[in-house]
Amino acid sequence: MSRLTLPDLSIVIPLYNEEEVFHRLVERIDNVLVSLPFAAEVVLIDDGSRDQTATLIKNKCLGDERYQGILLSRNHGHQLALSAGLSNARGTKAIMVMDGDLQDPPELIHDFFNKHLEGFDVVYAIRKKRKENLLKRLAYWSYYRLQRSVSNFEIPIDSGDFGLMSRRVVDQLIAMPEQSRYLRGMRSWVGFKQTGVAYNRDTRVEGTSNYTFKQLMGLAFNGIFNFSEFPIKFITRLGIITILISLVYLAYNIYRKFFIGDVPLGFTALIMAIVLFSGVQLISIGIIGEYVVRIFFQVKNRPLFIVSEKIVDKKEEKPTP
Repeated sequence: MSRLTLPDLSIVIPLYNEEEVFHRLVERIDNVLVSLPFAAEVVLIDDGSRDQTATLIKNKCLGDERYQGILLSRNHGHQLALSAGLSNARGTKAIMVMDGDLQDPPELIHDFFNKHLEGFDVVYAIRKKRKENLLKRLAYWSYYRLQRSVSNFEIPIDSGDFGLMSRRVVDQLIAMPEQSRYLRGMRSWVGFKQTGVAYNRDTRVEGTSNYTFKQLMGLAFNGIFNFSEFPIKFITRLGIITILISLVYLAYNIYRKFFIGDVPLGFTALIMAIVLFSGVQLISIGIIGEYVVRIFFQVKNRPLFIVSEKIVDKKEEKPTP
């Protein structure tokens, strides 16, 4: 693929400390590229790795014109690294997104692109089976169903970022300036014709997951707070429920005083009321805070990511400011 030829398909892969799996990843990707009947490129994004991942990306891109590398200035996080890859992908027909730990089989690219040729703008992967431990599987299962029940629109259950999008869908995602990005939700929000492909998610080939519990919770919160009005409306409902409970308790105490002749002791009731209403207030402030912090970071209007180096077609280029 020459410098003047644009590929039909881009494969975007964010990497963070993946030196152990890198060679097996590019080996399987190379095998897929050879089998494709059209031109394709691979966009490797280094998300501020602390190991030799960035060096491996450079060497691969300088030796293979089918690859381009995007090296970020620091660790921006998985969703922003994906956004950097989408912004630099040159595929004219479609862009494939997958993780670099080989839990997403590159060989499925054929199936995804065939679905695209049938007229689908988004082809997302549905995780039929996961090979994590029982607690993780239960947490994921519960979250996706909670998200679907509170979302303002339909987000496919058990689908991650792994999937294929048409050029026009990716252009819409790039145009969205959201700081707290949840790409699988944004992908669903864009609309167009979408379908799913079921697959069995593999275990990691090497190393351990780079997604910490804190990062997973942040991603989960973005999925709920960015695409649902339920949390903010929940405060109103919670307030109404606590008022009703208080009125019922008040009526019960009045009944005891005038009809039973028993004057209830106030200390226990006072403690219960304080604890109850304090909890409600803290929950309410926390929910409002989730929306406020997103507004706070959004209005700063900072760039989503900063590119340190860009390697394209055997030529190392500095990003334009």
